[in-house]
This record gives sequence, structure tokens and C-alpha cells, in this order.
Amino acid sequence: MQRTGIPDAYAAGLVNQIREEVLAGDVPVTGARLAAAVHASGRLLGSGGGLRAVDRVQADLQGLGPLQALLRIPGLTDILVNGPHEVWVDTGAGLARTDVSFPAEADLQALAVRLIAAGGRRLDDSCPCADVQLRGYRVHAVLPPVSTGSTLLSIRVRAADSFSLEELQAARMMDAQCADTLRFIVASKLNFLISGATGTGKTTLLSSLLSLCNPDERLVLIEDAAELVPQHPHVIGLQARHTNIERAGSVDLADLLRQAMRMRPDRLVVGECRGAEVRELLAAMNTGHDGAGGTIHASAASTVPARLAALGALAGLNARALALQAAGALDAVIHLERDAGGRRVAEIAVLDSPVDGELVTCTALDCRAQSSSPGPGWDLLQARLALRQSR
Repeated sequence: MQRTGIPDAYAAGLVNQIREEVLAGDVPVTGARLAAAVHASGRLLGSGGGLRAVDRVQADLQGLGPLQALLRIPGLTDILVNGPHEVWVDTGAGLARTDVSFPAEADLQALAVRLIAAGGRRLDDSCPCADVQLRGYRVHAVLPPVSTGSTLLSIRVRAADSFSLEELQAARMMDAQCADTLRFIVASKLNFLISGATGTGKTTLLSSLLSLCNPDERLVLIEDAAELVPQHPHVIGLQARHTNIERAGSVDLADLLRQAMRMRPDRLVVGECRGAEVRELLAAMNTGHDGAGGTIHASAASTVPARLAALGALAGLNARALALQAAGALDAVIHLERDAGGRRVAEIAVLDSPVDGELVTCTALDCRAQSSSPGPGWDLLQARLALRQSR
């Protein structure tokens, strides 16, 4: 990977000088002010060097510091910093190491502390792990000695726009039959979960599916960290809030789901089911809120029932109660996988509860081969689609 444009050592000295001047004042940090400070310094950097110095100072004070230039990489989803001289990026095709580095461990830790503070939380010896949502980023940081080596910084870059289903199909995330089936699922207002491991594209696909919703529907999105960006004219977003420095003031996903029920939603969407909020989501689906959806971490569609049972236990539901709730609430599971070829829809399954009351999944469409093929659950999926369309 090519080295990003960072000012030379001569300009770097100016960076430190201007940083101290700006931090000592009480005026807002703006591009115009930084440019004026560069000009007033009297250093002959040339027009190109001056612009690079302004960019560098702005990145150090308001952006991602030495990592700022990485944001220009097309398709960037994650920046992972394992130490001052070990920076990795992910663009959807796997992790790649960059040659970006920090001058020292202290500079990396200072960036981590500043980013966490910008999100209203603290990162120090008393609170060595923290995560915040900033505009366009989700930042997680860990300080030594909890981190056994250096300061760890993980930055998830929020997509500016969602991809259409046609674009995902062109990127070979699915074939035509799979895409058509997903359209029918959304149009028929089946309740669904998108499952998969970390980095398989669950949020990307969910945004695309929500963009297919009827424009006169009201979508209420409930997320731990706002990442969904559906192209839809009527979207309401609710984001969880963590405890403040005094360990108070938290608002979790279960709280937000209860609030969302009073906001006249046509579709309720939980960005990621990972706790006791699964009880409220299943209850909403069972009380007439059709077309609801969300994502869930699972290694396969067949493990989603076990994952739901574990989450239900956190909410005080036993396995049988969870199975009864989920069987009546959830219609389909869309499972994603990631391999050397990229992210793809692996299968579309239906959730069912046989006579013994155990929740199971049954493959309706196997999408792993070059062309999708119906599975044993295909007829059940078609029956559910027909039932909803007849209402």
C-alpha cells in the first residue's frame, strides 16, 4: 500500500507550533484559522506544503491524526491499530497492513484518549476500555495493561450511503434468484433476521433491504451505535446511550424498543440483537408489527435458534418460552458468510417449531453454489409469502 501524504519534517515542526497556539486559545478551530496560522508563521513551505500542514494540524486536532489519510481508501470499513507501528485496514477483501505509523506509543494513546473524550467518555487507568460513537465513526480503545502490548484502537467507518440490492448483486454478494427472494421477503413484510459473523456485511445488507420498503412506511431504527443508512424518505433513528463518568444515565436497546412502540412504527428494526432486548423485539413481532428485522451474530443459520435461546435467557425466558415466541414471530433467517471471494448470502432459511416445541431452521434457498437452489424449506417460505400478500 502506498504511503499517504504526510508533511515532511520541516512542516511537522510547524504542526507542533500551531497546535500549541490553537490549544492555548479559546476560539473555534476552523480551516480558515489554521490556514491563517500557517501563513503567519513566516515559514516558506510553498502552496502544497502549506495545504498539507493545514490538513495535518486539522487531523491532529479534530480528525484521526496520522490515520486521517486512510479515509481516502475506497471501500474502507475498518481501521485497526495494534501499536504505533502496526496499522491495518479492511476494505471488504480482508485485512491489509499499511505503512502508516505514529511517532511513539504516547502519540497513539493521546489520539485514543482524545477520540473517546470527544464521545463524552473517559479513557484512563480507572477506565481502560471504552467505546464511543462519533460522527461517521465507531471507536473502541483499550489501554495497557489490559492490553498486553500497546494501546489498541479499533475504528469502524460508517458508510456514507447504502448500496442498492442491484449493486450488491453486481458485487456477487448474491445471484438474481436470491435477490428476487429478498425483495419478496421485504415486500410481503415477513419478519427476518440477518445472521453472520463479524465483517460479513450484515449491516450493509440490512440497509439495502430497508431501502426497498414502501416510501409511505415509517421506519424506526434502534441501534447500539448508529450505522444503518437506508435510502428511504421516512426514517427515525434511536441510539443507545452508555453510562457517563458517574456511571449513570444509560439507555439500553430494550428501553428504546419500548419507546419505539409508542412512535407509530410501520417497521421496527434492531441493528443488532445481542441482549435482553430480544424479548421486546419478539413481543413486538407477535403483536402485529410485521416487516420487522435486525441482525444477529451466528456462525450458521442452524445456530440461530441456540443464539436466540442464549439471548432469551438474559431476558428471563426459558428455552420453551423463547421457542414459542420466536416461532410465532420470525419468518426467515438470511445468513451471510465471508471467504476469499468476499461477502455473500449463503442461505435463506425459515424458522419453524415442530411438534416437540424445539425451534429449528430449515434451508429454503441454498445460495452457496454459483446459482441458488431451493431447499426443503422452500415450500414453507412460499406459503408464508403468499399468506402475507393475501392480507
